[in-house]
Amino acid sequence: MQGERQKVKDSGLYEDFFGSISKQLDLGGERQRLYIAYSGGVDSHVLLHCCASILQLKDRLTAVYVHHGLQAEAESWAKHCEKTAKDLGVEFLTLRVNANAAPGESPEEAARNARYAALKSLIKADDALLLAQHREDQLETVLLQLFRGSGLRGLSGMPERTVFGAGVMLRPLLNTPKQAISDYAHAHQLSWVEDPSNQSNDYDRNFLRNAVVPLLKQRWSAIDKTVARSAKHCADAQVLVDEVADELFGAVFNPADKTLSISRLSEHHSHPQQLIVRHWFRHRGLKMPAQAKVERILNEVVAAAGHRDPVLSGQGYSIRRYRDKLYCLTNLSGTEPQDRVWPAGQASIKITDDRTLSCESSSKGISRERWQDATVEVRFRRGGEKIRLPGREGHHSLKNLFQEAGIPSWERDAMPFIYLNDTLAAVGDLWISAAFYSEKTQDCISLSLQS
Repeated sequence: MQGERQKVKDSGLYEDFFGSISKQLDLGGERQRLYIAYSGGVDSHVLLHCCASILQLKDRLTAVYVHHGLQAEAESWAKHCEKTAKDLGVEFLTLRVNANAAPGESPEEAARNARYAALKSLIKADDALLLAQHREDQLETVLLQLFRGSGLRGLSGMPERTVFGAGVMLRPLLNTPKQAISDYAHAHQLSWVEDPSNQSNDYDRNFLRNAVVPLLKQRWSAIDKTVARSAKHCADAQVLVDEVADELFGAVFNPADKTLSISRLSEHHSHPQQLIVRHWFRHRGLKMPAQAKVERILNEVVAAAGHRDPVLSGQGYSIRRYRDKLYCLTNLSGTEPQDRVWPAGQASIKITDDRTLSCESSSKGISRERWQDATVEVRFRRGGEKIRLPGREGHHSLKNLFQEAGIPSWERDAMPFIYLNDTLAAVGDLWISAAFYSEKTQDCISLSLQS
């Protein structure tokens, strides 16, 4: 092992790599597991070999090969990776994924999403996933983001460290030039696999790698280093922008329903408004909208007259407004909710694919005895329904109650009405009919609607 370590030192990678990873990890921690995304290619092989040469790391390592099933050679690559890991004395794992592209998804994006989803499932608290991306990969990433018209966040490229699953993702070779990795591989006579698809310029990244970057390097030989420096400047600037965005967003955001206050948003000029909307999408975990989409949200929805109900849809969400709130509605069920009987003794019932209505013991609510003795049905709005509420005179139309409670129009049609023996007893978890309401301690049923 001492000889191997000396070779690492001689190659110039050991100090850089060990310094990077020791800065990002507690190498004295006993619980930490390190997973290396190992494709069998030269970059990930060098990363694995280098890690296995460091005494503080070796016993914590697991090399992970993600089997996409997209290449005929994938099975032989998996066997190669397993043998390499075994020869290095490192644990090995193969993850098989479905990398078929969904509608509107590129093959590269589908493979990446499937790979990351599989790897994320491995990472527990205090664990880390190590990727072998290097400085030329960073150059390609920044150029691709530039050509796509990205802002500061995109031009920041890939971070050295980021949250991943319950742990972290690290790129300890991100500041290492590709040539140093190649030199290391040849110096140690490593054997790696070559993916033939890497030669196809049909993929944007391959086109950059094979045709564009070599030409750029003829004129600007240090372009990978200088662009990486620019990416760092963008990342630093993005930190400051995020601090401003956090403050602006906090004054406009309603945490209870994840909406934006239109009146408070409208107090700002165009640029802060755009910053807040983008921050909102990021907070919701949604794909960042294009500039044109942000402008349409502000011009067509936020600026619409209060009595109007504009809808802006796309990419799995809809932007709508109701009164003073801007809503971003995601994962809406594609089917109309259907009336159904609530099976006796069942604690919950599915309303739609993404909504459940549950009943539980409570000190006030619907009398448990009446609930158990009745045929319970869940129905949906037909119009004209009325209900008499505890402590209020007369019957009230549901239309007026919805307006009074500020329930948006699109939520009203999806609100479950609970009938006991054909009589309206409750409306979702909002109201219970006075005819069924009781306050018998721990002998009542309360309703809860979850999404």
